[in-house]
Amino acid sequence: MKPSRKNPSPGVFSGLNRKTFDHHDSTGYMKKFGKGHSEELVRVISEDKGEPKWMLDLRLRAYRHFFKAPLPSFGPDLSKLDLDGICYFAKAADKKGGFKSWEAVPKEIKNTFERLGIPEAERKILAGVGAQYESEVIYHKIEKEWARQGVIFLDMDVALQKHPDLVKKYFMKVVPITDHKFMALHGAMWSGGTFLYIPKGVKVEKPLQAYFRMNARSMGQFEHTLIIIDDGAKGHYIEGCSAPKYGSSALHAGCVEIYVGKNAKLRYSSVENWSKDTYNLNTKRAILSKNAVIEWVGGNMGSGVTMLYPASILKGDNAKADHLGIAFANAGQIQDTGSKVFHIGKNTSSRVIMKSLSKGGGQSVYRGDLRIAKTATNAISQVECDALILDPKSSSETIPNIESANDTATINHEARVGRLNEEDVFYLMSRGIPQEEAEAMIVNGFINPIVRELPLEYAVEMNRLIQMEMENKVA
Repeated sequence: MKPSRKNPSPGVFSGLNRKTFDHHDSTGYMKKFGKGHSEELVRVISEDKGEPKWMLDLRLRAYRHFFKAPLPSFGPDLSKLDLDGICYFAKAADKKGGFKSWEAVPKEIKNTFERLGIPEAERKILAGVGAQYESEVIYHKIEKEWARQGVIFLDMDVALQKHPDLVKKYFMKVVPITDHKFMALHGAMWSGGTFLYIPKGVKVEKPLQAYFRMNARSMGQFEHTLIIIDDGAKGHYIEGCSAPKYGSSALHAGCVEIYVGKNAKLRYSSVENWSKDTYNLNTKRAILSKNAVIEWVGGNMGSGVTMLYPASILKGDNAKADHLGIAFANAGQIQDTGSKVFHIGKNTSSRVIMKSLSKGGGQSVYRGDLRIAKTATNAISQVECDALILDPKSSSETIPNIESANDTATINHEARVGRLNEEDVFYLMSRGIPQEEAEAMIVNGFINPIVRELPLEYAVEMNRLIQMEMENKVA
């Protein structure tokens, strides 16, 4: 991937601080919504959205599977997550399909997104934007230029109403409800999210973005993102997430399904900054056709526990996947992140570059899964995992799984772990740079290969979030 920007300068996100994310609006609307899950709630959600019978049936199958499926047998301890204490569905504004204009959005909700810079980003750099608040998308818009070319960019609930056959063809096919316990729960409780379809040959040069915000205490968010890039098409989708800190558990169990057609390309960028109350148990997966390309660029920080491993299934010949990611684990955090790549077609290639930072006793884990099938003749894969430990209390771990059933495969795996070099810090301090700033400069140099792949404004956001972590301003 070629760098999208170098040397980012201040932009719409430059004023971010922890207060921006921890601000929350009045939650009087939560009086109407209880906690806990039940089959009755599944039916209420489906009825509220006016869904077809096949979707209700899928939800009910998923909910029944949820009880059978065990908790993950690997990774962080999830025993403190009280699934009965989560609110699974809540609406701050009863407006089906969202508001048609930004001015019509209720003031308190609008103010939250304006603090996060979303409307300004839409005006400056985006081809389309969606904003979800609690369980519902409250605003969704695409530039007329792309709509005229047949691009569909909708709230997932609206897409189900307007394009039921297309949704049914792809919904929870690459990530089935039986995948794991939290995908079964997602299949039962999903609400909101984004549907993106780019027709054959259409190349959307400007990014499209969705931003997901949890506002209430002990909230659960289960947005579903379904992206279909048809043959010869091209797109860039950006996802942002945040939530305030309350001191009680919240749950994010979203799902991202991506289909990249022949000779098509998608870049998927995300910056996830949930509060430390949040269990971020997200699942993202893409399946690629012949000559297709996907680029994952992501940053994970903020949440108390993260389990996230974007996956690429290289089904078609000559398909290619790039996975670039940063994880920052500060005090009280476990960032268990990584990637999964499955080579199936001939002459497929993948590159994984992951950077992790640990500070204040935080734990970062790279968990990788690379598999090369017997059919994947001449597959090539390169994996690089770099970890920087910023103090003696913190830890980092690399857990790769590599399986190859084809002798023609070329695999390269490198893992490096290091501590902040005191001599480098001393050198910078001897030039008049304060210690905190010197350490931040070294960290910025470490993460730069990933950050520079983000669009300008989002690189600024990522750098600011890292700076907040380094300054001990994230509680």
